Amino acid sequence: MLKGKTALVTGSTSGIGLGIALALARNGANVMLNGFGDVEAAKAEVAAIGGKVSYHGADMSKPAEIEAMVRACEAEFGALDVLVNNAGIQHVASVEDFPVERWDAVLAINLSSNFHAMRAALPGMKQRNWGRIVNVASVHGLVASVQKSAYVAAKHGVVGLTKVAALENATTGITVNAVCPGWVLTPLVQKQVDARAAQANVSNDEAKRQLLAEKQPSLQFTTPEQLAGLVMFLCSPAADNIRGVAWTVDGGWTAQ
Repeated sequence: MLKGKTALVTGSTSGIGLGIALALARNGANVMLNGFGDVEAAKAEVAAIGGKVSYHGADMSKPAEIEAMVRACEAEFGALDVLVNNAGIQHVASVEDFPVERWDAVLAINLSSNFHAMRAALPGMKQRNWGRIVNVASVHGLVASVQKSAYVAAKHGVVGLTKVAALENATTGITVNAVCPGWVLTPLVQKQVDARAAQANVSNDEAKRQLLAEKQPSLQFTTPEQLAGLVMFLCSPAADNIRGVAWTVDGGWTAQ
């Protein structure tokens, strides 16, 4: 479906981003990875599927590096057709105790990086009159949880930014949408499960059940593969007229 197209996925050396990168490669796209995980392992996994794979180590808190990454992608592959903004970090604290530097970092990486990547990628997409931008927001782009002020503010911002960019490009071949996952069992979430199990002196499986039961009625984690499937749909011709939508994949979280 994406043969001859090029995709850039930020935060793609593990978890959700890697799952999306693998799906894009499986559908014929050249892929540029980005992130701070095990780069060589991620590249090897994507390369094994076929197609070309590259990597850029841009720090997603630095606008100049983000622009350099987009330009490097265009220079190496000739174009940037699919942009998936997935990079994100988390910090948990009450508002009055939230460290200012952590607030700034969460907003920079979870929100501003999306703006800077889109700003750099859109001119080329407009020139070719085709593009797909998918911003990986969160269920926290739609609802809130305590002690996550920066993350919730950033993800709400991503949903709003997505709508604006979609409207600005509504008469073009460029679509902009957001994906809003609930709990996904990424390495980051597994750490939260491990901490809960240790603190409550329960098994890992029970800690997972307790975590899900608080918010996610399905009692099932969303998988990176499921999110990747949604991204692939948004890249397909069937989604040509889907614009500015925040797609929840949250096991019923926001239906409550």
